[in-house]
Amino acid sequence: MSVTIDSREIGTGDDEFVGQAWELKEQIRRSEGVLKQRRGFFTDAYRRSRVYALFEPGFDEESLVGFAATRRDGYILFLAVAPDYRGEGLGKRLVAMVADDHSSVTCHARATNDDALSFYEHLGFEVERRVDNYYEDNGDAYYLRLGDGGLASRLSKFMPGN
Repeated sequence: MSVTIDSREIGTGDDEFVGQAWELKEQIRRSEGVLKQRRGFFTDAYRRSRVYALFEPGFDEESLVGFAATRRDGYILFLAVAPDYRGEGLGKRLVAMVADDHSSVTCHARATNDDALSFYEHLGFEVERRVDNYYEDNGDAYYLRLGDGGLASRLSKFMPGN
């Protein structure tokens, strides 16, 4: 799929797209069994985050096709790309947006989520440690950190205009 995708940063406290983000997260949860947060937790975390969002422009409105919600320190709370838009480099683009704004980028990934772990490792994230019983359902996670060596600048090539 080759379509025009617009990017935007959504500031802390702006919840204009929280409903679309929740629906995208839930679509992924239903099909893949990941991103199992409760709505109240998700909404609160989204509102307290800087959100990097990707939209497909539409005739009447734009559709959210991916987002990364981050804390002030560059920790990625949520990263989601709509299944129909995967394989187009949008996940890389989101991580590049985060990396361009933060000196350190970290996240957790469910230990059983091989697709997420492969994605992050492909981008240069390194496993720092395993965290047992990290999730509400007692699932384990890996704590990942984007490796050094100028990777943030290498990721920038995925940004439009670079």
